[in-house]
Amino acid sequence: NNNHSPLLNTTTNYCITYWRGLKMTRIVGYSFLKVAFIALLTVISECDAITITGKLRLPESGSTLNSTRITLDDTRSTYSQIDGSFVFYNVGTGIHLLDIQSLEYHFSHVKIQVLDEGDIKCIEYAYPGAPKRPIEHPLILTAHAKYDYFEARKGFSIFSIFKNPMMLMMLVSGGLMLMMPKMMEGMDDEQKEQMRKQMEMQQDPSKMMSMLWNDMAGGGGDDDVPGPQ
Repeated sequence: NNNHSPLLNTTTNYCITYWRGLKMTRIVGYSFLKVAFIALLTVISECDAITITGKLRLPESGSTLNSTRITLDDTRSTYSQIDGSFVFYNVGTGIHLLDIQSLEYHFSHVKIQVLDEGDIKCIEYAYPGAPKRPIEHPLILTAHAKYDYFEARKGFSIFSIFKNPMMLMMLVSGGLMLMMPKMMEGMDDEQKEQMRKQMEMQQDPSKMMSMLWNDMAGGGGDDDVPGPQ
């Protein structure tokens, strides 16, 4: 028994080492298969992904648009090139919203639908709630208008004078003063005297109030009171 014990120990150690190596080989093999499977899924998804391309234009011919930020679903962004072109790679199937983040010009919003077959359908609308219309891909987006952050100062206009209430009152008063002499030409002396008194009362509010009070009280003056018989 003592003679066979070293051989038995060696054999046992060899078997243990073999099984450990086999187990490690299986673990490495499983890990390799897992990595290969993930890589295969990535390749398949990239094959299904679509590239979205487009170009920005200005209504003024010959004008150059500065580099403009463009967003897709508010999660991805890119910048336009010198010629206005832009591109989004690896766009998956589904519905996406493309916005032009320009501080100078107003562009349409674009809703993009990427189908499973790889087809792309696009519609644009100037602002939320505006009528929608289909457009082709690659996208050609022309600015609707340029933002104007400052209001132009209005020049002097002679008609603005007549919008002032004080000026209107002055014009009416001046017209009455010019017409007054002609109106008095056809009046007799008694009417002229009454008009003169009215003008004096208008200049003195206390006299006007006194006359109104007498009229309300029914007093017509000393001339209207009958004398003793």
